[in-house]
Amino acid sequence: MTVCNIKKAVVLIFLGKAEIVLKDHKKSLHTISKTYPWPSVIRLNRFAHVPYKKVVLTRKNILRRDAYKCGYCGRSDLPLTVDHVIPKARGGSDSWENLICACTSCNNKKGDRTPDEAKLSLRNKPFKPSHIMFIKHVVGKLDESWKPYLYLT
Repeated sequence: MTVCNIKKAVVLIFLGKAEIVLKDHKKSLHTISKTYPWPSVIRLNRFAHVPYKKVVLTRKNILRRDAYKCGYCGRSDLPLTVDHVIPKARGGSDSWENLICACTSCNNKKGDRTPDEAKLSLRNKPFKPSHIMFIKHVVGKLDESWKPYLYLT
């Protein structure tokens, strides 16, 4: 499962490698002599093995996962940093489950301590996201008609 642009979708359909599952009735493709439906969801005719899509651990992806909000106070109006929940000096790792978005004031307050020692609580437990979660960020606004196909109903 992935998101592709309209050009790739149309090429796959015309080559007979995919079929339209869901059309967008508000849009259409026009040539000089014909009008074609705008594919919103397509399905490949044959299974194409694609290696597992792993979301890369980067600062930008941590900020996206946490919706650009501090994991301790929930603010998004201050400059944000990435904080180790268990500090590296105490054996904490660079992993999805140990990194969280934090505003500079909460990060400075926490320092080289655990959240309990600094009397801070995590609003959300850090987790490893799936690539489907990031489809929304690639596309911008998630089309409501896609939800049944993305298992978001």
